[in-house]
Amino acid sequence: MARIPVLMYHNVTPNESAISDLTIHNQRFEEQLQYIIEKKYTTLFASDLVHKRPLPQKSIVITFDDVTENQLLCALPLLEKYNCKATFFVPFAYVGSTDEWNNGSEKIMTVEQLKSLDSSIIELGHHSFAHRKYSSLSVEEIQADFDKSVAFIEQNQLNVFPSLAYPYGNFPKKDKARDSFFKLLEHNSIQLAFRIGNRVNSFPFKNKFLIKRIDVKGQDNLMTFKWKLRLGKLRLF
Repeated sequence: MARIPVLMYHNVTPNESAISDLTIHNQRFEEQLQYIIEKKYTTLFASDLVHKRPLPQKSIVITFDDVTENQLLCALPLLEKYNCKATFFVPFAYVGSTDEWNNGSEKIMTVEQLKSLDSSIIELGHHSFAHRKYSSLSVEEIQADFDKSVAFIEQNQLNVFPSLAYPYGNFPKKDKARDSFFKLLEHNSIQLAFRIGNRVNSFPFKNKFLIKRIDVKGQDNLMTFKWKLRLGKLRLF
């Protein structure tokens, strides 16, 4: 079985004073991309995990949540520089607005900006419509959220692969609720769904709706990043 690390990022900044769990300095992000290239990883889109067979021996998936404008300004140029693919997950209700879950501090890309992204470098995926915790919603509310996402995609003619990153990494975990939720994902043609989990995945996946992502924090130094890339999040982190 192959091992597939899936990295999770949020914000990228040139401002050292803005570094936090969710915000990485652009120089540190570049250092991580350099390491990925040096170690001869092949970066994949989420869609490659469905369509590409066999996978390259050393594969990795880079993901960004929320499509904040800083990703366009700071992350995209570095991804292009190192020819690294990434999947950007879109909370559709907030496109062209701000991220209410972070006190409205970050601008979200506009439709025009999303359309301007180089499709050879960036793939778009779902991050729900309203960015609410799925475990707090009924099946009917979750379906309504999907319906709004699909309507937004069609109305704005966006190219979005049916992969999903759970907002806050949250989803129903009790057996019956989880089974109903996964059936709803199937009904909405979701091909892959990503939680957090902080572990490296075995591939093929045991459950395509429980793919683990490794949370790369802004404070992580290169040594920490190397360990996370190999093993996921260890207790000492």
